[in-house]
Amino acid sequence: MFTHVMVGSNDIDRSKKFYDALFAAIGGSPATVDPRGRLIYAHNGGRFLVTKPIDGKAACHANGGTIGFAAPSPEALMAWHAAGVANGGTSVEDPPGPRQGGAVHLA
Repeated sequence: MFTHVMVGSNDIDRSKKFYDALFAAIGGSPATVDPRGRLIYAHNGGRFLVTKPIDGKAACHANGGTIGFAAPSPEALMAWHAAGVANGGTSVEDPPGPRQGGAVHLA
């Protein structure tokens, strides 16, 4: 449905540690860093990028925003969640698991 997703970060090194762990949990590779210092993750046909904002202002979250990542199994989903929490993430909703409509959601 999309060609890529890019998010802003105020700390690229911290973001790399966090997202490298997440992608490793689902069989992905660590980020490639481009000449502009952006992190690029390519996995299962998708691209996820992390960058410092090009306008020089601080990065901020997209309140209410969601980015969905596909996981190959419930076990991989749980590994993804565990890797995120172990590397500085916080669960802010219900625990990972099935949601109404049959989708599995990572909170």
